[in-house]
Amino acid sequence: MTNSKMNPKVDEFISKSKKWKEAYEQLRNIVLECELIEEFKWMHPCYMFEKKNVVLIHGFKEYCALLFNKGALLKDTHGILIQQTENVQAARQIRFTSLQEIVEMETIIKDYIYEAIEVEKAGLEVNFKKTTEYIIPEELQNKFYEIPELKTAFEALTPGRQRAYILYFSSPKQSKTRESRIEKYLEQILNGKGLND
Repeated sequence: MTNSKMNPKVDEFISKSKKWKEAYEQLRNIVLECELIEEFKWMHPCYMFEKKNVVLIHGFKEYCALLFNKGALLKDTHGILIQQTENVQAARQIRFTSLQEIVEMETIIKDYIYEAIEVEKAGLEVNFKKTTEYIIPEELQNKFYEIPELKTAFEALTPGRQRAYILYFSSPKQSKTRESRIEKYLEQILNGKGLND
């Protein structure tokens, strides 16, 4: 591993870390030994192969992780890849709760990284679920009947914006909460704006 591969922004990221500093350093060394290019994206160390994002290092309160951008395409022979939430379609994590765990799994981690590189070399892509495959909550359907221009405005949104609304409106268990969320965002949808615009 040569120092020229190391990105100063990643040095800074690691130096500021309190809980996962040694774990990050170990993960960084493992990933760099796999000949990936180190970048700093989305406030995290990101490792690339031919300008394609392969794996990201990130940490949370309970664990740190390697996030494989196309993890859904990996074989996962050891059954260690985790889908963060049911709505995450492509990315998968390998989670670690200690430096020792990373050291013990180094060979396995490298196998997964090399497989992820092969996925990029082969040009494989994740088949994302289409917006039409998501179930529109009944409360939103009712609003479409009540206000036809709302349906027109909703359908004019980009697929990503439609998905964000569907997921946000669908998540509450109670119908009353779903209705209030829809009411709150009526104007925004009618104005052609997404959930976070």
